[in-house]
Amino acid sequence: MRWQGQTIDDADDAALPGMENRTGIVRSVTTPEFSGMTFHEVLARSALNKVPAGSRMPFSWTINPYRGCSHACVYCFARGTHEYLDLDGGGDFDSQIVVKTNVAEVLAKELRKGSWQHESVALGTNTDPYQRAEGRYKLMPDIIRTLAESGTPLSILTKGTLIRRDIPLLVDAAKHVPIDIQMSIAMYDDELQHSIEPGTPSTQARLDTVRALTDAGFRVGVFLMPVLPHLTDSVEAIDHALQRIDESGADHVIYGALHLRAGVKPWFMQWLQREHPELMSSYRGLYPGAASEAPKPYRQWLAKRVRPLIRAHGLEARHSDDAYPSRRLTRPAALRATAVAPPAATLF
Repeated sequence: MRWQGQTIDDADDAALPGMENRTGIVRSVTTPEFSGMTFHEVLARSALNKVPAGSRMPFSWTINPYRGCSHACVYCFARGTHEYLDLDGGGDFDSQIVVKTNVAEVLAKELRKGSWQHESVALGTNTDPYQRAEGRYKLMPDIIRTLAESGTPLSILTKGTLIRRDIPLLVDAAKHVPIDIQMSIAMYDDELQHSIEPGTPSTQARLDTVRALTDAGFRVGVFLMPVLPHLTDSVEAIDHALQRIDESGADHVIYGALHLRAGVKPWFMQWLQREHPELMSSYRGLYPGAASEAPKPYRQWLAKRVRPLIRAHGLEARHSDDAYPSRRLTRPAALRATAVAPPAATLF
């Protein structure tokens, strides 16, 4: 496996005699409470990832404390990234989780550099920082503290209800830097959610988390994406989802049609063949060959259907393609009067 790019040469001065050298360590751990999963603990070379200059993302930096994700969402666009480690984007992505155990320590060093410009940093852009592994490794509290203490704005996108553990920390951090939080909730049919997102918290648990964050003073957005053709794009399904989102106290909704990159398309199509074979012909027509996006006419049709419904529920509507320029980081309500927001920032 190509693990060299994940690890550093490192020495621990506090270690027992003979154990100081941790050069290139990759420790694989299994534990009964995480049956079927293996955690590969690594010492990361870096914490901050520079977003390519050509990207349409409004943020320049990301942090990914984990690689792979136990949420096991069949449509996850990050599946292909596991192939870099000579693991597959299917079962391996769901169960072979790389953990950057020293990520906060490395981050602190990077933020102390004189060249650091305190640009917004996004978490949750690749794999979820609040997936199940976070309950074991507790990397996020130190990451949040380190960013806030350095004066660096941050944004979080998650499906994980474990973020509720960190609400007091996030409220305190927001006294020092703007913070943006968004919850990804795409499925509002329990049977479909269990089938296509088998490792995620329930839809209601995530909506309850939106409420908890909103009650703490954050303007929370909900990612209603991906919208699945013929499965979640009916008026009834969308209206039902928006009603529940509105009741959760969310501030805005970002929607978008299913996107199938090369690294995820085979795994999604396997799921579709197994669970909804009657839709295979339609999906092959919508996503032919190497096509990753739904065709423009479908996306336009979806916008005409979704936007009026979002507005009818009193929510702000944003499409995944045009949401970014208007996003800004927020602080809890009690702090907004004195907050000075940085340039637009969001997360994907």
